[in-house]
Amino acid sequence: MTDQLTLTATADYPAITLDDVRAAAERINGAVIRTPTLHSQTLSELVGAEVWLKFENLQFTAAYKERGALNALLLLSDEAKARGVIAASAGNHAQGLAYHGKRLGVPVTIVMPKTTPQVKISQTASHGAEIVLFGEKFDDASAHARELEVERGLTFVHPFDHPHVAAGQGTVALEMLEDVPELDTLIVPIGGGGLLAGMGTAARGIKNDMRLVGVQAELYPSMYAELNGVDMACEGDTLAEGIAVKEPGEYTRKLVAALNDDIVLVAERHLERAVSLLLQIEKTVVEGAGAAGLAAMLAHPEEFKGRKVGLVLTGGNIDTRLLANVLLRDLARSGRIARLRIRLQDRPGALFKVMKLFDEKQVNIIEIYHQRIFTTLPAKGLITDIECEARDREHLDSLVTALRDAGYMVTTVELA
Repeated sequence: MTDQLTLTATADYPAITLDDVRAAAERINGAVIRTPTLHSQTLSELVGAEVWLKFENLQFTAAYKERGALNALLLLSDEAKARGVIAASAGNHAQGLAYHGKRLGVPVTIVMPKTTPQVKISQTASHGAEIVLFGEKFDDASAHARELEVERGLTFVHPFDHPHVAAGQGTVALEMLEDVPELDTLIVPIGGGGLLAGMGTAARGIKNDMRLVGVQAELYPSMYAELNGVDMACEGDTLAEGIAVKEPGEYTRKLVAALNDDIVLVAERHLERAVSLLLQIEKTVVEGAGAAGLAAMLAHPEEFKGRKVGLVLTGGNIDTRLLANVLLRDLARSGRIARLRIRLQDRPGALFKVMKLFDEKQVNIIEIYHQRIFTTLPAKGLITDIECEARDREHLDSLVTALRDAGYMVTTVELA
């Protein structure tokens, strides 16, 4: 393996080995947190498999990306360290590189898309990195970082497409299998492929029959499309922005193709559900990409039924406002909160009669919205939207039934 990170990654790099991952583990030992791998009884019962969680969201920068970034930094020459490094990142690689760069005295410049969540920009800047915001997408930021690399004489540290980075990420699997040797399946989120390349190499080196399943968001199925030879669009606003990569790595795609048993896709509703469940059940905050493994089990339970599955909670850097939206949307899907659209006659007492039914059913009213003008109803009709809170789906359904039995036209405003 070359220690030159300034070269553009290609498939010509030698494949990493279990020894490379073990060497990375020794190199970064003591500088990253050895996060716990814990069994989740509740999630296991929910999905019909034995589930163990690797809490990489407990790293200092709340993501596993520290491992690969630090391994790459430690393998730089003294001259390269003095000049400084640059990277393009939507957040977690940026934070890991910035944090360990500051700790090692290596100047760090990070180019981020302008659409990067503010929490990730602020946290990266807090580690002393120079932040450059450029472009709307990761590809724009990456191209600009390459220009600055040449202009300033910096070393580019790729977020995933390099053996030093992949070897560092592979240390996650080493720790998981030390803690839980009986694991027979690992579900690994895929963006550019560095995590699965590293973890897969380590896991297969220890247990040759380990089942490796990658997971991507349906909106960004880049590795899935590449390995299955299909043309699929990669676009849209996904909750899992940490794995929203349009082009998998040239180097990592070769390793992933050789290692993985399957890649599954998950819809946004599964990602939202996974984030919500991890907070409710495990009392842990995980970003969309970090919850992708659990989302895969929710979306494809038949593929993992009865297996001993290890999931990596890869990151915890989620914007608090976005987290609030996710939790509320999950409550809506479960029937805990709802918006009921009720057709009324515009006359005194009409709303009062509806309120009596809410009171009888003990359903709490949160908000009421009237619409008299922009409607297809006659002038004496109106639409009332009532946001309400019930105990569960059954409780909500009993209210809707009571309203319809009383002669009201009622529809539920559904989520995607």
